[in-house]
Amino acid sequence: MGTVAPERVGQGGVVQPKVFWRVVREAVLLATLFLVYSAGRQLAARHSGSAFDHAHEVLSFQNWLHLPNEAAVQQWALQFPHAIQGANLYYAGVHAPLTAAVLLWLSILRPQAYAHVRWTMVSLTGLALIGHIAFPLAPPRMMPGFVDTGLLFGQSVYGPDHTGGAANQFAAMPSLHVGWAALIALSMVLITRSRWRWLWLLHPIVTFAVVVATANHYWLDGLVALVLLAACLPFLLRPGLHADRPRARNSVPPRRVLK
Repeated sequence: MGTVAPERVGQGGVVQPKVFWRVVREAVLLATLFLVYSAGRQLAARHSGSAFDHAHEVLSFQNWLHLPNEAAVQQWALQFPHAIQGANLYYAGVHAPLTAAVLLWLSILRPQAYAHVRWTMVSLTGLALIGHIAFPLAPPRMMPGFVDTGLLFGQSVYGPDHTGGAANQFAAMPSLHVGWAALIALSMVLITRSRWRWLWLLHPIVTFAVVVATANHYWLDGLVALVLLAACLPFLLRPGLHADRPRARNSVPPRRVLK
């Protein structure tokens, strides 16, 4: 009842060839989509002249919304250097690896649910790319009153020169760190049965706090990402999400009523 279907994993936990090639196919597909996304970000970087103007507009709009002042939040957080260094590591080392690990787990053990998550992520990323191109935005760490905590502690993934490097540093709106984290957490809550699955919700909460404390994103970057994710949820919630989820060990099949 609670075992994995034999076509997914063979005896002794060895992945069967069918599963292996499916994972390889999905890895190639996602890598191709990532290259397209990266090319789009680089295209957006060529139109970054208005990025700092947009940053001032975002800060003004957030003040109008009475959102907490990010510079003040960061100044308070800087009183705890070890926490900031941990936030830098979380920003650089958890986002992509954890997302990849969850996608790999789903592709092997929950292939039907994985398809839902994959297309939701592709849709969310596509919408985010439109945002990067249409609204280039300088992140807070480039603005007066903020501290680039990555540079401060020698943990920067971007480097001191925001005009160079492979990454488009003006692709702050929306925050895919927040969007992907929320998608991964929601997916694992819906797909898995563990009583501990609700702890996944800590991932987007911590991620949101991290991107603000490290001055990599504004509040609005994360909020817009969550709105876009909500727009993409029909891909995740369409029928079949739980089709390959194992039954609970103590579940009892319903009795057939004889007439």
